[in-house]
Amino acid sequence: MGELRFVHLGFGENAVEYLEAWQEQRRVHAARFAEEIPDTCLLLEHPPVYTAGRRTAEDERPLDGTPVVDVDRGGKITWHGPGQLVGYPILKLPRPVDVVAHVRRLEEALIRACADFGLATTRVEGRSGVWVLGDPVEQRAELGGLALDFDPRLSDEEYDPRLAGPEYAPSNAGQRREDRKLAAIGIRVAKGVTMHGFSLNCNPDNTWFDRIVPCGIRDAGVASLSGELGRDVPVSEVLPVVEKHLREILETAEPLPRAV
Repeated sequence: MGELRFVHLGFGENAVEYLEAWQEQRRVHAARFAEEIPDTCLLLEHPPVYTAGRRTAEDERPLDGTPVVDVDRGGKITWHGPGQLVGYPILKLPRPVDVVAHVRRLEEALIRACADFGLATTRVEGRSGVWVLGDPVEQRAELGGLALDFDPRLSDEEYDPRLAGPEYAPSNAGQRREDRKLAAIGIRVAKGVTMHGFSLNCNPDNTWFDRIVPCGIRDAGVASLSGELGRDVPVSEVLPVVEKHLREILETAEPLPRAV
């Protein structure tokens, strides 16, 4: 795909407000479409914010009325905030565009980055993003003295994780040894150029996810590199590793038009 330019928009105390970054995406998108700049990946942190993709349902949003930014990407609701590396690769793809192939390339770069930290991650069929797989159901520990047969997610058709206690909160999926998402991906392609991208949990406060139904998934949770590795893994440590693998994957890829 040729040269990939990285732009650091802001981290830590200089984290970039979501709407400001979205506007910058639009500016870069227009410049890339006009061939004024090469493929560009914006990298940054956001202050705490919930964003909702086009398919987000009302019963997946915060119950307490916390503001949510509705965006034009695919996917559902998620959270961005401190301790999470966010990347917006703005790339020109051949037409007709193969969106799935683009998502798979981003997943592969993040899977390789996690492997460099000694963490095995994978894809889950039918669910985008990068995952840490849980134990088989029969090997998982009982919760709060209750056997898994009484897990409300399996027996209650109206189960709502936003009302669940900490035992069933998305942020505690690792303790339950369930599948848990480490990196989320949601994109949009306009005029053959990609927007939005990925978020990789490095050392965030994952309890922010407990107020929503993350990505609309009720039977799994969320993870972080720090939680999985048992040590603090800040964004600053992860940033160069992710850059290396994004460059490795995206600069050498030869994306083909989607078969029609």
